[in-house]
Amino acid sequence: MMVSQPEKSARSKVLHEPQLDTILMVEKAIIEAEEYPTRMQLLRSLPKKMQYQTFQRILAYLEASGKIAFNTTKIIYTGASNPKLKALIESSIKIR
Repeated sequence: MMVSQPEKSARSKVLHEPQLDTILMVEKAIIEAEEYPTRMQLLRSLPKKMQYQTFQRILAYLEASGKIAFNTTKIIYTGASNPKLKALIESSIKIR
């Protein structure tokens, strides 16, 4: 007698959700970066290693919540306390 395997769904399943301290660690690393990092630069700079799937999930959450935005390759922190963004806006050309 053979037991049939359940069919795999078309969507990939998430192994686990990131914990709050991990999300805050990534957000802090983005804020404290001297220049806007790429995804791989940010991943390598983290004090604690994590799976890339978890890292992508955190970045997707931060983007959906309006805390980060993506340039072509760089990650830009757009949260409320971004002194680099504030300086950039102040030095930009004003349009009516």
